[in-house]
Amino acid sequence: CFDCMWRTVACRMSSGAKSAFVGALDLGTSSARFIVFNEKGETVCGAQQPLRSLHPHPGWVEQCPSEMLSSVEQVIQEVSVKLVDLGIVQADEKLNNVIKAVGITNQRETSILWDPSTSLPLHNAIVWNDMRTSDLVTRLSAEDAEVNGESRKGRGKVQKESGLPLSTYFSALKIRWLLDHVESIPQFISDKRCLFGTVDSWLIWNLTKGTHVTDVTNASRTMLMNLDTLTWDPELLKVFGIPASILPEIKSSAEIYGHFSEGPLQGVPIAGCLGDQHAALLGQRCFNPGETKNTYGTGCFMLMCTGEHRPESVPMEEGGSGLLTTMAFQLGPHAKPFYALEGAIATAGSAVNWMIEDMKLVSSVEELNAEAQSVPDTGDVYFVPAFSGLFAPYWREDARGVMCGLTSFTKRAHICRAVLEAAAFQTAEVLGSMKNSSGIQLKTLRVDGGMTKSPLLMQFQADLAQIPVECPDDRESTARGAAFAAGIATGVFTQDSILNLPMTSKTYQPLMAPDEASK
Repeated sequence: CFDCMWRTVACRMSSGAKSAFVGALDLGTSSARFIVFNEKGETVCGAQQPLRSLHPHPGWVEQCPSEMLSSVEQVIQEVSVKLVDLGIVQADEKLNNVIKAVGITNQRETSILWDPSTSLPLHNAIVWNDMRTSDLVTRLSAEDAEVNGESRKGRGKVQKESGLPLSTYFSALKIRWLLDHVESIPQFISDKRCLFGTVDSWLIWNLTKGTHVTDVTNASRTMLMNLDTLTWDPELLKVFGIPASILPEIKSSAEIYGHFSEGPLQGVPIAGCLGDQHAALLGQRCFNPGETKNTYGTGCFMLMCTGEHRPESVPMEEGGSGLLTTMAFQLGPHAKPFYALEGAIATAGSAVNWMIEDMKLVSSVEELNAEAQSVPDTGDVYFVPAFSGLFAPYWREDARGVMCGLTSFTKRAHICRAVLEAAAFQTAEVLGSMKNSSGIQLKTLRVDGGMTKSPLLMQFQADLAQIPVECPDDRESTARGAAFAAGIATGVFTQDSILNLPMTSKTYQPLMAPDEASK
């Protein structure tokens, strides 16, 4: 916990130890956090504020961009006070004397349009798991489109260039929906008063007062970036009818984009930027082909680093695996890009929240875990949490959640355990697709995210996957990855120094027999 970290750091400071510090802003789906790391990659202190999601219609998910920004400002302020309490800075000292840089990591695909003359949003952010564009996916899949000299149709029509199938998940269709359904936006575009950005762009624009950029990882989640050229693809823009004028400049994941214009961090460079899953891949130090991490958050996201090799993007209608080809990261403007295979699962931790907040079957995560551990198995209850359809490897927006196997024997504990095990079953399926697609036999699975606090889930995952599951003692992999990127850009870290940092973890070994795991 952060409190324990503060006491440890306070002891070091009192003994005269010196350290460089790097910050990480992590704006996810459920919270905003600001965490400070030292040059050993250790958490020093942090603060967290919850983020509110809005559901104006079934299947719609929105967030308020202004609330995102205010929550970020609040956690920065809280951490600045804690740094004074720790003795790392004096009460009247500027943080830019101590914090060398800040990296940003964010929920991906979530789309925001704003007026650059006022910096006010033109609509609520449409969140990554929003499903309002389902009909648009169906229509565009059925239409012929000319893309780079080829006549294409189907869900894979833009996949060769972008690495992504047509899906409600990605940004391009969210932008298209806003252009079609918010009456004022076309006029704002005509008047050159409309900019688009994913959450990283929105934050950088406001924190620097006017820098409109994104990085290659976030751009790769829009369906608009060409994975070979790392630029906005004119042919893809034409498919979706999106003007290039509203898009941010694409940068690497590790360079100085601008500086904080005001507040406690005034003058500190923003020097790292990655989508949250790419940041976790970096935070888990997956640099070599085949090294794989899985994040158990709101959804579940497995990324396998493929190094400088860009995996072929084969549409499912042509026999593809249902995995995504995406960026891993690019650690500097002149660095070679690293690529990854990704298996995205829409619902994981959000199913736990559903059990607590909507179904009222338990009152806390701790109670759900205790209930799940009180029974040896699910009593043949199985849960498919397709609340936002099914992502990898099926890509079915029309899928809906199912719970089956209920009998008069079924107790609350069996349902709690089924909810946890659902994340492991989905992960094991993606893991199988990744093995078949890459031809690589994984030796271990590195994990992070809130659900990894459940030993039951982690052991069941190791049993199903039949490989060791490695869970770091400090689970802040996403924020740490953003800090690593910012540190690389400013000389605090190098790739070699990151690999040499001591990090401890707990490893769960498979205990289930292979034939039982394969049932």
